[in-house]
Amino acid sequence: MSASGRSETTDDLLAALLDGMDAALCAFDSDGVITHWNREAERILGWTAAEAVGRKGFAGWAVRAADAQDVEERLMAAQDVPGRQVHEFALLTKEGGRVLVRTQSAGVPGADGKPAGVYCAFSEVHTQIDLERSIALSEALMDDASWGVVLVDVDLRPAVVNAHAARAFGSGRTALLGRPLGELLVQGVEELEGALQHVLADGSPPAPVELWVSVRTPEGVRRRCWRSGFLRLGSPLAEEPVPLGVGWLFQDITDARQTALDTAQLRFRAGQLHRSGRAAAECEDPAEAAAVRLDFALAGFAEHALLDVLEQSAAPDRQRLVRVAASPPMLPGAGPAAGASQARYEPGHPALQALDRIGSVRTSAPRGEAAAGWARERQWPQDAAHVLCTVLRSRGRTLGALTFVRGASRAAFEQADAAYAEEVAARVAADLDLAARPRTPGDGLPRS
Repeated sequence: MSASGRSETTDDLLAALLDGMDAALCAFDSDGVITHWNREAERILGWTAAEAVGRKGFAGWAVRAADAQDVEERLMAAQDVPGRQVHEFALLTKEGGRVLVRTQSAGVPGADGKPAGVYCAFSEVHTQIDLERSIALSEALMDDASWGVVLVDVDLRPAVVNAHAARAFGSGRTALLGRPLGELLVQGVEELEGALQHVLADGSPPAPVELWVSVRTPEGVRRRCWRSGFLRLGSPLAEEPVPLGVGWLFQDITDARQTALDTAQLRFRAGQLHRSGRAAAECEDPAEAAAVRLDFALAGFAEHALLDVLEQSAAPDRQRLVRVAASPPMLPGAGPAAGASQARYEPGHPALQALDRIGSVRTSAPRGEAAAGWARERQWPQDAAHVLCTVLRSRGRTLGALTFVRGASRAAFEQADAAYAEEVAARVAADLDLAARPRTPGDGLPRS
């Protein structure tokens, strides 16, 4: 290829590159004559390259006469100082309107190192301000916002994490990058990944969602509730939307949500106690009233309730627990049958511990041990995984023990559960105490 051919190819390539730029660009030679003018400059000001190239400066066509000298001096001064110079000018459009632009200009050295001209990139000020605001917002969110921000790529792995989110995960910001979410969360991974995939496929949800997750931290596993919002991120450079990932913003609302759950639980349990009291009041037999209270106590609390009472023998030091009721009634072969039968508990049994302590005892099946065998040894239902035993007390005397049983699908009993069980036990004990008292002549009066 000849030198002239290579020069034409280079000029064509340069023209294509200039016209493809998002920023308006023009260039001046050392005398201030315009040598280049791209399509974005034409879009902003309306002057074509044919109309702009070859003119000396902006005077008389793209700037007011009163401003022409100042604009030219400030632009051409860029070839005498290092680095880029930033200015704001009011330029004129071809239709006569004024456009405030922000320019970045820098000198262009020649082959001998001497100034050969100036190039100037410019954009409308409001566009530049919008860009700077977007950049400033991104930096503020990624620095230390009051909520967690995670940018997740299309492979559902964190690509950018802010300081707040890193603290929520109990890790450093860089340590989280590129790791599967399953390595960061013990529970809640499926729900989170499902939400992210939905956003990638269908767009952002209309409202925030609440996700319960268990986070693996150096201090152990923590159960948290995160109110999360999701935004699908698309490339602004592609003609068609190309997903870059998902922006995930979240706040930790664990304390508020747990308080709301506790309040709702207390309200429900208070309602159950009230309803059980109304139902028990309609029972002629106090022992039947005690069984009714157990039925109401199980709702939302446990799968089984076992009622054992102390049987007084002739010798005061010889006492034994007798199973008098179970709710629901035990199936044949599944353990002690409903009705009065001796509960042969081994020493150290939680029910016996509750009698000794005059309080509540909580226990759960040990990990790695067969739950059925563990429960069978203690005369509990085979599906027992968590157990709470509390003492029955009335008029300063111990009457027996009340046992609540949960299966493996439920959480272990907590202190708040023990308080509720003790309230139920106090009412059941009063019924049993009444059942053991001799009847008086007035007890047989018909009810109205």
